[in-house]
Amino acid sequence: MQFHHHGYVSGDPRVQAAAGTGLDRPEELPGETDVLIVGSGPAGMLLAAQLAQFPSITTRLVERRGGRLEIGQADGIQARSVETFQAFGFAERIVSEAFWLTSMNFWSPDPADPSSIVRTAREKDDPAGVSEFPHLIVNQARVLDYFAESAANGPARVKPDFGWEFVTLQVAESGEHPVRVTLRRSAGEGEGEERVVRAKYVVGCDGARSRVREAIGRKHVGAVSYHAWGVMDILADTDFPDIRTKCAIQSHDEGSILLIPREGGYLFRMYVDLGEVPDDDHGKVRTTPFDAIVAKANRIIAPYTLEVRNVAWHSVYEVGHRVTDKFDDVSIAETGTRDPRVFIAGDACHTHSAKAGQGMNVSMQDGFNLGWKLGQVLEGRSPASLLSTYSGERQVIAQNLIDFDREWSALMARKPEDFDSPTELAEFYTRTAEFPAGFMTEYQPSPITGEKTHQDLAAGFPIGKRFKSAKVTRVGDSNPVHIGHHHRADGRWRIYAFADTAAPTDPSPLRDWAEWAATAPDSPITRFTPAGTDIDSVFDVKVIYQQPLDDVQITDAPEVFFPRVGPFQVRDYEKVYATLPDDDIFEARGVDRGGALVIVRPDHYVAHILPLTAREELTDFFAQSMLPQRRRPLPPGERTVRRRENG
Repeated sequence: MQFHHHGYVSGDPRVQAAAGTGLDRPEELPGETDVLIVGSGPAGMLLAAQLAQFPSITTRLVERRGGRLEIGQADGIQARSVETFQAFGFAERIVSEAFWLTSMNFWSPDPADPSSIVRTAREKDDPAGVSEFPHLIVNQARVLDYFAESAANGPARVKPDFGWEFVTLQVAESGEHPVRVTLRRSAGEGEGEERVVRAKYVVGCDGARSRVREAIGRKHVGAVSYHAWGVMDILADTDFPDIRTKCAIQSHDEGSILLIPREGGYLFRMYVDLGEVPDDDHGKVRTTPFDAIVAKANRIIAPYTLEVRNVAWHSVYEVGHRVTDKFDDVSIAETGTRDPRVFIAGDACHTHSAKAGQGMNVSMQDGFNLGWKLGQVLEGRSPASLLSTYSGERQVIAQNLIDFDREWSALMARKPEDFDSPTELAEFYTRTAEFPAGFMTEYQPSPITGEKTHQDLAAGFPIGKRFKSAKVTRVGDSNPVHIGHHHRADGRWRIYAFADTAAPTDPSPLRDWAEWAATAPDSPITRFTPAGTDIDSVFDVKVIYQQPLDDVQITDAPEVFFPRVGPFQVRDYEKVYATLPDDDIFEARGVDRGGALVIVRPDHYVAHILPLTAREELTDFFAQSMLPQRRRPLPPGERTVRRRENG
């Protein structure tokens, strides 16, 4: 974390100074806003936290509940999500309170006595080491609390407007605020009253029964699988030995259980197989008594027993797999003829079973994908056409999720005798570990994701996939750090310049590129950075030298890697890195010794790989999604600098 560059900070450095729309932010919901978010679930709260980093943008979030969520249904936090938490500055705190899911045990009928179960396998949760962060279990309500804190502490001071229910919307063909939204007071003073808010953009994060989705004519595509599960968060007395380990438990005749230990050391969740649902059930299975779910669980885990002492929450659901036909208000026929104004995210556009732990995680990535794009467009740094990439990118990911979850759900519901071997379920879990961990997302070529022409220059940073962090030495203070952990959710692009073999002070392709990047009128930094802002306000440019720490002096780095920032124009000492002798990032990530540029999007996905000699190609790539900025020099007293917390 970096601070003090705007002057001494004596309080909590996580509380950024209010700026722009965050100054004197009205408590009452205004009649006009730039972005209106409907729903305070994972997608909505992450989106609010991201947009809080853009103080020039007015963002409001309405939620029909009268206050914060107290008991959330989701609890699985995949490693990709923890990486995202790191970008928002609260990974360490949530990791400390969560349950760490490091392995999964598998139980099957005892061959000697099929009426009893025995442990048949124990698999590591992340056998390949796809992330430095663990797989966590923590209540969804706590995740929302952390994002709410991040949003409230951002420069724009975004806070939920509780007690407002979405009714409907209309999109006009013109006007500065073309989306007319009707809201109804659902809690608090004036309950039942309606009012209209006009917005430039609306994002529906209002769940599986989304009214925003209905208002824009989008349809869920898919069906229910007609298999029911009872789910319960409980405190119980049991002699089952693996109650504090994630387990897939399959009985001979009674179905299966997915067991998830919860945070805190005592609470745990069980998904209990209630069997196939008849076509004419019409939802009757959802009235299954809680005692019947507990009785079924006891039959499945025999010879072990379970005595429930306290129930935090329970429900019954039928597995459904649905993806919305499009994630914005532009019909397929209209695509390319107009830009979207209304979007949907999270459960509003994809629903599936809870057993793969994907819902909250994929929803948050929806919000992360859309947030920085809205920020760039509303700040005038990108054309509105950038927003069309949201639906194009995320709908494919949602369909991949549905396909995976359908297979996993079918395996969990399969009878033991239908498997080819007793270890088939465990082998599937290990073989597909990267997908549920959140790392199989791979965006295809677009204006913000390049072709793989130069992928061989950095094979370990696949274009379109998330930037996989690695350790380096920070030259300024000689600390070994994960370079990806400095990528904050501040809306900036990252350019990682991996140096060639020359010494830092010698003439080299890196020095030539750095000089061009900082000074040439056709470089992306010069062309797309607004006048009067810091040189790194749009592009955070870092260098990684091949030499070890003792061979690199930070003052030897070119100006673009050692910039002056903030109102006092002090140096940023956290953009220059050296390799670790026993953990060389060039080897770990397959980076060519001739050097390479790795461009990373604001949402952590690798956008492009280019050689250090790239000039026109680099600028042309950014020109596809960014608008040239007027570079009128400002007097020192009029400098405007975006507040930020990282280097």
